[in-house]
Amino acid sequence: MSRPEHGALHHVEIWVSDLERALGSLGWLLETLGYAVSQSWDSGHSWLLGPTYLVLEQSPALSADRYDRCRPGLNHLAFHVEDAATVERLAVAAAGHGWSLMYPELHPHAGGPQHYAAFLENADGFEVELVAINPHPTR
Repeated sequence: MSRPEHGALHHVEIWVSDLERALGSLGWLLETLGYAVSQSWDSGHSWLLGPTYLVLEQSPALSADRYDRCRPGLNHLAFHVEDAATVERLAVAAAGHGWSLMYPELHPHAGGPQHYAAFLENADGFEVELVAINPHPTR
C-alpha cells in the first residue's frame, strides 16, 4: 500500500451516547459504504477504508446524552458515493436503519443545483451527507 498523501485524514473518533443504536445507524452506513470492521471492544468499534479509519465509542466521560451539530465542533461527515442512483438507493435504505432525510423539500439538491446529495440525520442528531457530485471541493 502506498503512503497516504501528506495532510490526508487519518481517523475520526465519534463518541456516542448509545453504542448499540449507533451501530445500527452509523455502523450500517459505514459497512454499506465499504468500510470493514477493524476492531471491536466492549465500548466501541472501528471501521477501516484504505488508510482511514472511523471509531464509534460510548465513553463514560460524555457531557451530554445527545449530539448537537449546531454547537461548535463537528457539524457532519460527508461521504463520496458512486453516483446519483446510489445516493437515492442509500437514502431509501437508510430509513430502515434509523436515519431520516433532512430537507426533503430540497432533496437531492439541498446543497445547491449542481450538488447531488442526501442529507441524513439519525436518532442521536448526527448528520451525514452522501454526495454523488460535489462541484465545490473546498466546501
